[in-house]
Amino acid sequence: MLETERLILRRWKDSDAEDLYQYAKDPDVGPIAGWPPHQSIDESRYIIEKVLSGKEAYAICLKTDHKAIGTIELKMKGHTDMTERDDECEMGYWLGKPFWGQGIMPEAAREMLRHAFEDIGMTKVWVGYYEGNTKSRRVQEKVGFRYQWKSEDVDVPLMHETRTGYVSCITRDQWQKDRT
Repeated sequence: MLETERLILRRWKDSDAEDLYQYAKDPDVGPIAGWPPHQSIDESRYIIEKVLSGKEAYAICLKTDHKAIGTIELKMKGHTDMTERDDECEMGYWLGKPFWGQGIMPEAAREMLRHAFEDIGMTKVWVGYYEGNTKSRRVQEKVGFRYQWKSEDVDVPLMHETRTGYVSCITRDQWQKDRT
């Protein structure tokens, strides 16, 4: 479990399926990140079991009620196409729409970067977003990611389409320098 001023980042539980469904069914949340809206609580339960079960996958919860309102994950070698290195990973995240614009995701992302660099020894963290996802781009800018490249015709298999993608990263050295 990881903690910030307002948040708890904890492992997903089966009992989070209803909360996950509440936010993941919104057509403004998943599609912009590359996945279709959830169709049922059972689908959300399956996603918890099969997708949000990675070693570094966390439910984002407000300290006030501990209910899952989004997710943040460090995808390690073998679970990302952004790196083949053991000391690098990819960060992915999304947040329920009622919580947009409150600084929650930058707060969670800052803690995940701290965790990546201090606790698990990463030297670089990669991140991406699809064209049009300005909220994700803003989170990345706020926490110090540096733009690397743009890719055309990126396959988005869960949406059965291709998009333009943007990739950024931050190194441990950059992260440490940004904090001073």
